[in-house]
Amino acid sequence: MRDIIVDMEYELKLCKDVLEPQAVAHGELGASAVRAMYVVSGALRLDADGATATLGANSGWHNTGVLRAAAGPEHTVALRWELGLAGASPGKLAGDGVASEVLLSAKMALDRSESWLLRCDRVDFPRGGVALRHTHRGGGIRCLLFGSIEIETKGARYRHGPLEAWFEAGPDPVYATASASEATAFARVMILPRSLLGKSSISYVNPEDLAKPKSQRYQVFVDAPVELP
Repeated sequence: MRDIIVDMEYELKLCKDVLEPQAVAHGELGASAVRAMYVVSGALRLDADGATATLGANSGWHNTGVLRAAAGPEHTVALRWELGLAGASPGKLAGDGVASEVLLSAKMALDRSESWLLRCDRVDFPRGGVALRHTHRGGGIRCLLFGSIEIETKGARYRHGPLEAWFEAGPDPVYATASASEATAFARVMILPRSLLGKSSISYVNPEDLAKPKSQRYQVFVDAPVELP
């Protein structure tokens, strides 16, 4: 008899890690399945289960397991997303000159019988740029890097400033308006169907918007298949 696999409740968490110059931090992923890191400013040398990377500002990395992070000669700010079972404590980085805080967490129902993808990218807007009303094929947490942005969804409007985070479930239509006076950008991690590897996740609510010029620009740092716990 075939087992019936139902959706399980997971939780995506976004943490901000701040490291003083030359600080060394250690952290363990624990019950979480996957992690992505993005360096906002400064630089990090990372080691996770033997895999190493050196990240400068505006770069990202995906890894699992025990993490060791060392800052360079500058004050460093990094964003860290972790996906695990709902209710699990987020892994924290600890050490002298190291501070971690959870900016946002959001629950997500994911089917363990399906194949999933973690995407970490950055979206940039010019002054007055907009993202026409759209949906995505998966949920994710965004964090504003600079500028400001107004998000219209489900009959409400929300304005976000630098290092403020928000969750988009995916199927709920969103219209985004960036600052009229300065450039705006946010970083995000989305959990998507693996069939979207290397492909856009966006769909426009109004078919005629598909052919219109788009003001947003994308940088993809991580596009990696992941296994859920």
